[in-house]
Amino acid sequence: MKRPVNSPSLPTTPSLKLSHSDPEIHPALIHRLLYHLSAGVGCRPLVVVCIGTDRSTGDCLGPLVGTALARYHSSMFHLYGTLDDPVHAMNLQDTLSMIYSTYDNPYIIGVDACLGQTASVGSIQISDGPLKPGAGVNKELPPVGDIHITGIVNVGGFMEYFVLQNTRLSLVMRLSDIIASCLFCAMKDWHRSNLLAAQDG
Repeated sequence: MKRPVNSPSLPTTPSLKLSHSDPEIHPALIHRLLYHLSAGVGCRPLVVVCIGTDRSTGDCLGPLVGTALARYHSSMFHLYGTLDDPVHAMNLQDTLSMIYSTYDNPYIIGVDACLGQTASVGSIQISDGPLKPGAGVNKELPPVGDIHITGIVNVGGFMEYFVLQNTRLSLVMRLSDIIASCLFCAMKDWHRSNLLAAQDG
């Protein structure tokens, strides 16, 4: 994946991938997210873009994460993509254009479902650089994010649309709960550390 244009000086960090059943998944995800936030955000507006649609079980991971984050009613970040107002293939370009015209040099966290190998199903991955939504179903869509979080919801490689439609909702909901809670905890801790640093300064 290509590095985002607006942060060329940061080295690429290896991806972190953990099974949702790993007992250490919450602290590990929060720690990695805190690293990215501390290294890349600075004074930039923080934007979370959750991609997907509620019309497909496997592809509703992003909107589920967005809906969970929206319940916090937080001013720490700007949120796009919920069950009520999803960001998907038809409106992704317009949504990104609106974000870049609204916020000055935003730091974007992309969240999406993806397909993978059998052994990776049920894993959550945090990666440096933008995600490429639609790649699993052969769609050309704009890349999203300075970093991205993906939940591997099913096996890829064949009949992707059918696979997404026949993905277990229980797995998607478990992944979305973990992603939303860890992402919010990381943003809250990052915001608190910024406030303490400002007070000390």
